[in-house]
Amino acid sequence: MILILIEFLVLITLYHIPAANTASLLANETDYRALLAFKARITSDPFNALSSWNDSVHFCSWKGVTCGSRHPRVTILELASLGLAGSLSPQIGNLTFLQRLNLSGNAFDGAIPEEISKLSRLQIIALANNSLVGKLPRNLTICKNLLYIILHGNNLEGQLPDTLSSLGKLIVLSLSTNGFTGSIPRSLGNLSSLNHLYLARNYFEGSVPSELGQLSNLAYISLATNNLSGPMPTSLYNSSSIISFSIVVNNVSGSLPSDLFLTLPKLQGFYLGVNSFSGPLPASITNASELRMIDISQNSFTGPIPVDLGGLKNLEVLNFGGNPLGTEEGDDLRFLASLTNCTNLRILWSQLNSFKGALPDSVGNFSDTFTSLMLDRNFISGAIPSGIGNLVNLEVLSLYSNKLVGSVPDSIGKLSKLKMFFMYQNNLSGTIQHTLGNMTSLIQLNLRENMLEGALPSSIGNCTQLDNVDLSQNRFIGPIPEELFGLSSLSAGLRLAKNHFTGRLPSQVGNLINLRELDVSENSMSAELPSTLGTCQVLELLVLRGNKFNGTIPSSLKNLRGLQVLDLSRNNLSGPIPGFLGDLPLIENLNLSFNMFEGEVPNGRIFDNISAVSLAGNSKLCGGPPVLQLSKCKIPRSRRRTWTTVVAVCVTTAILLTLLNIIAFVLYRSKESKAEAESTTGFLHWDPHPKLSYMEISEATDGFSPSNIIGEGSFGVVYKGVLASSEQVVAVKVLKPDIRGADQSFLAECEALRNIRHRNLVKTITSCSSTDSQGNHFKALMLDYMPNGSLEKWLHPIPNDTGENDNGTTLSIMQRLNIAIDMASALHYLHHQCQTPIVHCDLKPNNVLLDLDFSAHLSDFGLAKFLTAEKSGITTSSIGLRGTIGYVAPEYGFGGEASALGDVYSFGILLLEMFTGKRPTGPMFGGNFGLREFVEQSLLPDGQMQVIDPMLCLGEVEGSLRECLVSVLRVGLKCSNSSPKERVDIGEALQELSKARDVLDNTTRYSCVVTH
Repeated sequence: MILILIEFLVLITLYHIPAANTASLLANETDYRALLAFKARITSDPFNALSSWNDSVHFCSWKGVTCGSRHPRVTILELASLGLAGSLSPQIGNLTFLQRLNLSGNAFDGAIPEEISKLSRLQIIALANNSLVGKLPRNLTICKNLLYIILHGNNLEGQLPDTLSSLGKLIVLSLSTNGFTGSIPRSLGNLSSLNHLYLARNYFEGSVPSELGQLSNLAYISLATNNLSGPMPTSLYNSSSIISFSIVVNNVSGSLPSDLFLTLPKLQGFYLGVNSFSGPLPASITNASELRMIDISQNSFTGPIPVDLGGLKNLEVLNFGGNPLGTEEGDDLRFLASLTNCTNLRILWSQLNSFKGALPDSVGNFSDTFTSLMLDRNFISGAIPSGIGNLVNLEVLSLYSNKLVGSVPDSIGKLSKLKMFFMYQNNLSGTIQHTLGNMTSLIQLNLRENMLEGALPSSIGNCTQLDNVDLSQNRFIGPIPEELFGLSSLSAGLRLAKNHFTGRLPSQVGNLINLRELDVSENSMSAELPSTLGTCQVLELLVLRGNKFNGTIPSSLKNLRGLQVLDLSRNNLSGPIPGFLGDLPLIENLNLSFNMFEGEVPNGRIFDNISAVSLAGNSKLCGGPPVLQLSKCKIPRSRRRTWTTVVAVCVTTAILLTLLNIIAFVLYRSKESKAEAESTTGFLHWDPHPKLSYMEISEATDGFSPSNIIGEGSFGVVYKGVLASSEQVVAVKVLKPDIRGADQSFLAECEALRNIRHRNLVKTITSCSSTDSQGNHFKALMLDYMPNGSLEKWLHPIPNDTGENDNGTTLSIMQRLNIAIDMASALHYLHHQCQTPIVHCDLKPNNVLLDLDFSAHLSDFGLAKFLTAEKSGITTSSIGLRGTIGYVAPEYGFGGEASALGDVYSFGILLLEMFTGKRPTGPMFGGNFGLREFVEQSLLPDGQMQVIDPMLCLGEVEGSLRECLVSVLRVGLKCSNSSPKERVDIGEALQELSKARDVLDNTTRYSCVVTH
């Protein structure tokens, strides 16, 4: 009986094995084919991440693939930050056992397949930081097990479906930095498990739904940078679970409840900046014991600051700036005394308020971690407390536009780490002491519009990091110290106007080889101008008016090819006006009035423009262009007979030439008419946009008004314009036809832009090649308008600017990192994803444009090169290989051909510049010591993180933040290696930066003002 039973069991087993195997094989085959279909859609794999995806191993061993332990079905597909490009295969929906899908930090485009709804077991979908388009799939909500939806950093659009509320297990919903529109669905209030809600940097409008207050588990919410309006629902103020709340840059209004900080006991980050909130700041803020960062800047809050903030033991950043805070009684700065108990305080910004009263001595007792104090544009009176010298780690001190009196205390010299010192537009008096020379980290010094007097101390020459100095409109006397002119670090500007300086302009001025602006006007300086001025070849503005300079204009000034403004008026200069002044290519304003110049005025572009040149008060000048209406120059007797003969010959020759020209013109126009007919169709052929005529472009730019100029390069001028037909705001790049190489640059740019599309490239709308109203050739490109301008103006604000943007904030670390990733993505696309690879050849901050959301777009393809498959130097234009000094790869200087690795070098330098705030052409660099070496030294085992841009106001850099910064700087070093063979591919750089951003996402201590 037992034997019969055993035999029966064996037969049963043998009978069922084939069926089980068949089912297993079929399941395996489904997953296997789905993965191959996924791979088939990949158009670029720069790191060969999918090289293991072949039949040599089982698909469960392929890179990024994880299978279940019980049966070989795919449960995890993890391919983040690998530079993969392509679209998502619909067959991904056949991986029916998939629980986690992570493809973040790649370059996937196209739509999210609807078939993803088949993944009923899916718990995590992470497709962040790609180029995905289209709407959020409505049937995604069928995946009832979803815990995480992470789709930020794409180009998704449309309205959010109400059905999202059916995902009852959802913990994280991250949709920031997309193009979503409409209102925020009220049904989101039903997501009872939701802990993180990120909807920042979209186009949501309407009010904030009160239903969000029902989310009892909500800890992190960011609705920043949308178009939200209306009052803030009080229900959110009662969400006791909230840790971080950000709604900056909207138009939300209302006042804050008096018990706000009692009902939010866990609150650590509270960001309301740039909205329309009003009313008083609740006194309950003194009970917010967990609060670390608060930003209520640029609203309409009124009244006093609660006096006792000392209980906020964890407070790090406090930003009250841009509100009419203050009282009529004054003494509004009493709250500063209590902040001495906040031992973690790093940043205090309360600029542009209505504070009255004196700065208390207790400021000098702030924490050792304190790095940034900005109280500018208030009504602060009294003297600068001497105790301020105790803030030994202070990096930014801004008290300008107040009513401060007295002298600058000697104790200021103790601030050896101070980088930004702004005290202009006050009533300060007294002398500047030699202790100024102890501030050896100083980068910007602005004391203009005070009543400071005495001699300028020579110790200023110890401040070897100075980039910008403005001491104008004071009462300084004596000669300008030669040591000041020995500071080769000066690049932004040196302004000493409207003082009582005497003596000569020292020959040491020639050391300022990187200086862009020099203004010593309205002083009592004398003697001849030094010829060494000609070595300041970066000068754009040279203003020496209102002095007693004599002699002639040095011939060396012809080397100042970038000069835009030259003002030598009201001096005692003499001799002829040099002809080279008319040949300076960028000169826009020339003022030589009220001197003793004589002789014939030269011809040249600037002298033909009566609104740009001033020669009044020089009675011995004659001739020149008729527009100047000067008397004719007299001809000496000995030359009159010769002159008569010359005239006769010239007249005869002119008649013959005229006849020849008429014949040539007739032949030329017959050819040109055909060419013009073709050219008006434009060079770029991706129309659906209508072609625009010269007159339409002229109308859009208000007749090419100078007030509409938003940028200028070697070959073109960029205007802001508004199209009459659609009221669309555009940027119009108009070719400079008289500049050599401009035509080739225009053709190269058109050719490069013809077939490229990427979210991080400036979109070209159309082009125009026609004739202007005077019959001259006219060429222009119509581009998308970027409201936040170039990266250049954010990294290096214009002189006298404190580094703030229009919103009163600086670029945060996250914004800079996002911009870097955007540029890496753009280059990766150009190098690896175009049908014919393209090298940009001119990557620099001026060519990185920022849209409303601070997404970066690469522009200016005038020097772009096309690469062949065989070698990296075949181009579509005859323009010589060029770039911008400081960013151009070193091999180009030895005749090397254009290559993708040349762009990588430029990217590396740009990356280091973004995070150090230092130009690669800065004065501290030269010889074998450049920006790269400067950063490299800081990353040695014993090095310090002293190279980070002080405008980031980071204080002590530790933990995850340090890990992130070190990683970013190392990417910059890898990319900027002098040897092309040692540089990494841009795809690898993109991968590393994406990982750094993931690290940064896990820490909130990265910015003076957090905008999420």
